[in-house]
Amino acid sequence: MGVDYYKVLQVDRNAKDDDLKRAYRKLAMKWHPDKNPHNKKEAEAKFKTISEAYDVLSDPQKRAIYDQYGEEGLKGQVPPPGSYGGFSGEGGSTTFRFNSRNANDIFREFFGHSNPFSQSTLNEDVLSELRAIGGTLPPRKAPSIERILSCSLEDLYKGTTRKMKISRDVTDANGKLTTVEEILTINIKPGWKKGTKITFPEKGNEHQSIIPADLVFIIDEKPHPAFKREGNDLVFTQKISLVDALTASGYSVQVSTLDGRSLTIPINSIISPTYEEVLKGEGMPIPRDPTRKGNLRVKFNIKFPTRLTSDQKTGIKRLLSS
Repeated sequence: MGVDYYKVLQVDRNAKDDDLKRAYRKLAMKWHPDKNPHNKKEAEAKFKTISEAYDVLSDPQKRAIYDQYGEEGLKGQVPPPGSYGGFSGEGGSTTFRFNSRNANDIFREFFGHSNPFSQSTLNEDVLSELRAIGGTLPPRKAPSIERILSCSLEDLYKGTTRKMKISRDVTDANGKLTTVEEILTINIKPGWKKGTKITFPEKGNEHQSIIPADLVFIIDEKPHPAFKREGNDLVFTQKISLVDALTASGYSVQVSTLDGRSLTIPINSIISPTYEEVLKGEGMPIPRDPTRKGNLRVKFNIKFPTRLTSDQKTGIKRLLSS
């Protein structure tokens, strides 16, 4: 007969539909490949055979043919003498078209998901099923531990390396928890932005039946006294008097860059409140290609006089109206 599907499901030959379902639930949960990572190949083979057994025995037509002709009859290898049930005659021979359903499809019908053992899909129905069959719950992963890592704009411009000392509980060879210290190296790349995350997998405390948490450092940017960052651009704001703004010919702005250079930027235009002087390639490095940079944008904070004398007002009117 080949494979004995009744033995596979551990039921007798008079098993009813409810008996088959109970047997399938228990064995499918036990031998699901994702629940057996250390012997996955064996589990996959057993899981497939269990699913095939349920597929055959839960279908009255397939079960009747299997009971009479065995596995070979299902696969059309032993044509019976004459037509029967699901057999059809073609060219003088009689065969049965047997289409085995996918094992994961059958499992999904029972449990709502082809892999209920992942942390994202574990639900109360699956937990109840595991408890009912005496199964072992898969280890739960502890939530990530997040820490802010404050960086100066100079650090984010040039890139730098930080060393972080952490203490964590680990299980020693005897199964006892002990505290150890580790030094983590964080390589901050040029151009990284606020919110960038650096993850050290499973560097949290170890506990029984819990996968250690990931340790996540989140880049934050300290305020800078001279520059403000906007994307990949740097913005420098220069204070200027109204007189200089109106007579900017020969005026220049001195800027000390984040990498220590001194720039002299000549201004040859009348400076309005919305005027910007743009220096291409003098902004922040672009993370995907640090050889390229954003722009340096020079803005102006024009200081207007708080009051004018009558003579000054007359003079300004005369000058601007001419």
